Parts: sequence; C-alpha cells; structure tokens
Amino acid sequence: MSSSDNGGRDTAPEVVPYGEFDGKRVLVTGGSRGIGAAISQYLRARGARVATVARSRPTQNPSLPDLITGDLTQPAEAERVSHAVLDRLGGIDIVVHSAGAATLSDGGVLSMGEHDWEVALETNLMAAVRVDRALIPAMKSQGSGAVVHISSIQRRFALGASVPYATSKAALTAYSKALALEVAPYGVRVNSIAPGIVETEMSQDFANSLDDGKAELMGLFGGVPLGDVAKTAEVAELVGFLVSDRCPSVIGAEYAIDGGTMRSV
Repeated sequence: MSSSDNGGRDTAPEVVPYGEFDGKRVLVTGGSRGIGAAISQYLRARGARVATVARSRPTQNPSLPDLITGDLTQPAEAERVSHAVLDRLGGIDIVVHSAGAATLSDGGVLSMGEHDWEVALETNLMAAVRVDRALIPAMKSQGSGAVVHISSIQRRFALGASVPYATSKAALTAYSKALALEVAPYGVRVNSIAPGIVETEMSQDFANSLDDGKAELMGLFGGVPLGDVAKTAEVAELVGFLVSDRCPSVIGAEYAIDGGTMRSV
C-alpha cells in the first residue's frame, strides 16, 4: 500500500507551530520516545513549555529541553520529580501520562511472575496516580487544568502474552474516570486515550519478541480494518484536542485510536 493509497499516512504530518498553547506549562511522562515524544513535540511547537520525565537521559536526544530524570515507579522519586516539575515550570496546566511498560511471555497468564505484574502495575497505573496526586492540587487551586491518561485497547482485548499490561491499563481507565468526576467541579478536565497498535519502539519490541512482523502483530488483534497501524502523530493530535480549550465539556471520556480494531459497541 503506497502513501497515495492511504492518504499519506506513511508520512507523519508536518508540525506547524502556532500559539494555541502559549504560556501553558506541561508535563509529559514517558516524553523522551514514542508516543510521548510525539506529544511533547506537538505541544512544544504550539507554544507550550513542556517538561518530560525519563528514568535516564536518552542517548538519541541528550539535549531534550526541560528533561527531569527519575523513576516514577518509586513513591519517593515520583514525589521528588513532581516537585521538580512545579519548581522548573512555576506551576502546571497540563499533564499527559504516556509512560508505559509491559513484559511478555509466550507461556500465557499463569507463567507471569511477581516481577511481570509489578512492572505493569507500577509503571502503567501507580506512576500516574502518584504524579496526579502531587500535581492536580495546583490545578484545583488555580481553577483550571487538563490531564490525559494514555491507556490501551488491550484493557478490553487482553492477549495471553501481556495480561499484566492489559490489567494495568484497565485499572488506569477506571481510575481516570473516577478522577475525572472528582476534579471536574474544580475546572480540571481528565480524559483518556486508548490506542491500538501504534508504530513505536514498544510495539516493535512486542512484535520481535513473538517472532512476528507488523502484519502478524495486527493479526493477533483479529486484524485492523484500516489495514495499517496508527502513527504517533495521530495520538499527539488527539491529545492536543483534549487538552485544548476547544472541548470544555469533554470530561471522563475515552477515545480509541485503533483503525477500527475494536468491534464492540
């Protein structure tokens, strides 16, 4: 399939800077690679000051601006990083939780050990809970803010090789909904996005670990009607919409971006 056949989807759309997010102070967790990097680039190009969190400084982009290193799976580190974000940016307006991790096993659910579950739950759920707990009070005090949690369609489509990941994302979605209802009266909007397969290092690792190519990876989900996987720039565009002032009444929603993979209503 050529780019002309799929509307140019093989090439990420050019980021055109404009000032929609001028003055906005943003944190993107997992913002040094993959979906998080695309989100950071999108918001930064539109005027936001974007801080990112990573466990270590990335070798491919060592000069990443406003990078704060820390391990959000550790409670004390998550608190330290959150305070560093507030100090660095002088406050917070937008938080996007893009950090994610999964361990895989060809042996199925019962072959997963304690480490597999701990990695998934700490990275995909508890890291977001800790950062939200530290930063959302500042949003409530100023009467405005936006939070987006990057979940996954696997929360409703569990694969035997990655059940801890699916479980943690299901928990993240439930948490996101409850949080949205609690903080909406304070002017803070919380929503979530559930990507399907996206062309990232993580999905590539997943495919390689199962000795499959991209086509077979899509086959594990029963096929993608669109015929191709999503690009990181598409997720960034959706995040940009959800954290903007264009949708003030969108609260507690979940948006799938999966090429039609999920068939259920």
